[in-house]
Amino acid sequence: MNRRRTSVVALAVAALTAGTAAAPAPAQAGGARAAAPTSTPTPTPTVSPTPSPTQSDGTLQILTYRGYAEYGGVSSRVNWVGSFEKETGCRIARLETVQTAEEMAARVAQRPYDVISAGPALLGSLVENRQAQPVDPAKIDGWQDIPKRFRDLATVSGKAYGVPYLWGYHEFLYDASRVKGGDVEEAFTSERSALRNSPMTIADAALALGDDEPYELGKDRLGEAVRLLEQAKGRTYWQNPVDLVKGFATGDLDYAQATPYYRVLLRKAGLPVKTLDAKRTTGWVDSWVLGANLPDVTCAYRWINWMTQAGTQRDAAAWTGLAPANVKACKGRARPVCEMYGAGPAPTGARAKDQDKRLDRVLFAVRPPGGCKGGAAKCVPYATWTERWDALVP
Repeated sequence: MNRRRTSVVALAVAALTAGTAAAPAPAQAGGARAAAPTSTPTPTPTVSPTPSPTQSDGTLQILTYRGYAEYGGVSSRVNWVGSFEKETGCRIARLETVQTAEEMAARVAQRPYDVISAGPALLGSLVENRQAQPVDPAKIDGWQDIPKRFRDLATVSGKAYGVPYLWGYHEFLYDASRVKGGDVEEAFTSERSALRNSPMTIADAALALGDDEPYELGKDRLGEAVRLLEQAKGRTYWQNPVDLVKGFATGDLDYAQATPYYRVLLRKAGLPVKTLDAKRTTGWVDSWVLGANLPDVTCAYRWINWMTQAGTQRDAAAWTGLAPANVKACKGRARPVCEMYGAGPAPTGARAKDQDKRLDRVLFAVRPPGGCKGGAAKCVPYATWTERWDALVP
């Protein structure tokens, strides 16, 4: 491995050890390049075992992704939990973190939680299984600062079941020193590609085949998407983004499914990655959800309000490399991240046109079969997606 690619591996490991395997924003506002991120260990909080969800004692049990709720450490900017406890009087009795949606679903099946940061598939499951209760928008201070498009994604039968927190969308990257571009379908047929290890990646395969409703697939269309995925037997399916970045750094990958954050990180490290042209792409929104049957929701609402405010989301975006749902958060240290995704208040002039082009092509995920007319009778439910994925990626 040459010296340049060795340095990129070092950067990948250093930059991705914190948070959700992300790092502080890779570029400063105004286009100046930031210094290389340094490794910041995530402290392990002391957990007090409690046998049941929140009682009227001011405690909370929270399940979230790694990096979404931090105790702090080297950087006090990410000590959201400690600051929350100090200023609200509520106490986090249990804070459990996971790295994948599949791990989160497994935890939810084991025990109840007061508040969960759920992605689209899990949110739909929690509502269907009556493990979540509706959220009262009147109790969310920053509700109107969240775009209606995102709020609607967490709405079921006219009731809000989640408060959007962080979001992102996918790109397909390629190493311009090895391949000459092409279309997205090549990322699915190449053996030297890496795709996200999730059943929802089936939707990306459906998009590559030209499907306009990739979350509303009948049996035949689902089968076509899976067959496309089956063509490359040696493909990598990544869970930890460190593996994705290392793959490009070592020259093992030609293509990869990633977010804009990793494109910026790789380019900053000097690798010639570019983005394949795609008319449409997939995205997702993670939302804070209230657990069902809580005898007292006071501290749960305080937590959600704390995590919805612009200041907290600004820090979260800079820490995770994902875009904040609260448009007022797109200032200061979160500005570079917002610019990557085209997030924030609607700009004017030429920038407005560019932002619209980016976000208009994003199909944000819903739990299959989504809004399919006829439901499971016409479109395949998510359980079948999971079965097909498990057979594809044992």
